[in-house]
Amino acid sequence: MSDHEFTRALGYANAALDLLKKSGIPPYPQFYELLYTYATGVNPSLNHRINALFSSGDSPTTSLAETLYNEFLKSDVNDRMSTVSERMQARIEAVHSAIDQAMTTANAYSGSLQSAQGDLERDISPEALKALATRLLAETRRMQDTNRSLEQKLEASREDIAALQRDLDDVRRESLLDPLTKIANRKSFDEGLRTAIAEARQTGNSLCLILVDIDHFKSFNDTYGHQTGDQVLRLVAMTIKSNIKGRDLAARYGGEEFVAILPNTDINGASIVAENVRQAIHGKELLKRSTNEKLGRITASFGIACFHPADTAGSLIERADRCLYAAKHAGRNRVVTEDNLAEITEQTRAGVTAA
Repeated sequence: MSDHEFTRALGYANAALDLLKKSGIPPYPQFYELLYTYATGVNPSLNHRINALFSSGDSPTTSLAETLYNEFLKSDVNDRMSTVSERMQARIEAVHSAIDQAMTTANAYSGSLQSAQGDLERDISPEALKALATRLLAETRRMQDTNRSLEQKLEASREDIAALQRDLDDVRRESLLDPLTKIANRKSFDEGLRTAIAEARQTGNSLCLILVDIDHFKSFNDTYGHQTGDQVLRLVAMTIKSNIKGRDLAARYGGEEFVAILPNTDINGASIVAENVRQAIHGKELLKRSTNEKLGRITASFGIACFHPADTAGSLIERADRCLYAAKHAGRNRVVTEDNLAEITEQTRAGVTAA
């Protein structure tokens, strides 16, 4: 973890503890997680609910905190996954039961045939032969009915299992998406980066990482409100996503930070992508939907690092974060790569920053 990332995380932690203290809510792990998540702003629905409570003047209580935790942070995805798994298990058990029933009937039918074979090998009267044929016919029809019932149950199970598989796929996709911006979330990014690093190490192909931070976002959010802030986050997310292609991955890293993984891309190619995104963000004038008020333009800062054979995910992120930190200190609204990090840092120390 870089110094910049550590400082940011520590700020979220201190904000969460301050809110716990002011509200008189005990600092149990679940309540700390609740207010830490609120401080990061990664769950817009939670933030909207808590902001509404603060605006109404209601005093937070332990009971209310428990309610909010259960509603927003208890793993809804895990609950849904568990529900689908239980349905899948029930359906599998139903299939096994149907098969067992069919096997029992088939074994009984096989026994009847063997018994009939023994009877036929002896001399039997026409009346006994007729009775035997009638019995075998009835058992054959019962076997046919059992087979039809099994086929119907298997077909219904096949359809149910296919639907359950779709539900599982949906749950997995949702677990990898940021609910606000609809691009990949931090979990998806972590998985994607591990995969990209493993592939780059195996093939020797280039791999670059871009970190993006919206400039002065907290001030903008406080001035124009969280709904407008959410609009900005969605705008930046879609701008990044629309400027990457193929196997590239855009993700929300946390709060107002985003990240892009660019396999098979060198530092120059990554710089072009970042510059295109930077210009596209700066080129959009914001409009407050409720009032049509023009809010001006936003900018973002970018840090880029390229994978080296000795890198881990952590070391690659840390270098990109150092570049992002340098871009912030050099005046924001710029792209800093590993290649020009030393130059930008020296200019900043010398007091030479771009407007």
